[in-house]
Amino acid sequence: VQLVESGGGLVQAGGSLRLSCTASGNIFSINNMGWYRQAPAKQRELVATITSGGSTNYAGSVKGRFTISRDNAKNTVYLQMNSLKPEDTAVYYCHGEVRDYSVKYHYDYWGQGTQVTVSS
Repeated sequence: VQLVESGGGLVQAGGSLRLSCTASGNIFSINNMGWYRQAPAKQRELVATITSGGSTNYAGSVKGRFTISRDNAKNTVYLQMNSLKPEDTAVYYCHGEVRDYSVKYHYDYWGQGTQVTVSS
């Protein structure tokens, strides 16, 4: 199983970016998916999560500006980021609880990370 992110980049404050993350492999099912971020010299923190049924959860710092969504048929999760601020600058990581056909349980998988830089 692999999770591959795309969509990061450099944007000015107030701008928007959309991140995508697609899971591939011999996938049986995916439970929760989410986005986390890690800024330099800081711990990784939760940004947003979404269940397989579409229920969402957001960090307070991004609520109202970011929207998480997923396409279960494509094993893909998205993060629409609007009104970006310099403090949103970080490496953004995709996470998924994935079960493939060879195992009985869901395991945690992470993407390689994509850089988001917001200039002031």
